[in-house]
Amino acid sequence: MEVFLKILLVIASIGLIAVVLLQKGKSAGLSGAISGGAEHLFGKQKARGLELLLSRVTVGFAVAFFLLSLIVAYVVRA
Repeated sequence: MEVFLKILLVIASIGLIAVVLLQKGKSAGLSGAISGGAEHLFGKQKARGLELLLSRVTVGFAVAFFLLSLIVAYVVRA
């Protein structure tokens, strides 16, 4: 059981790294952070298509990684 959970944790971590690296940068340096922040805040740039899918997959992998980390820590300690 412990080995299976550790393998799932490694798969989740590799998936999370891959999905994060596939995403585009949200800003182009300091100028993008200043000018793009207001547009993003008020919803002028809505995520569509691939960006939305990658965002949701990233959240899924992050939640899976977090939960598996807690479960593996509990199983190893017990």
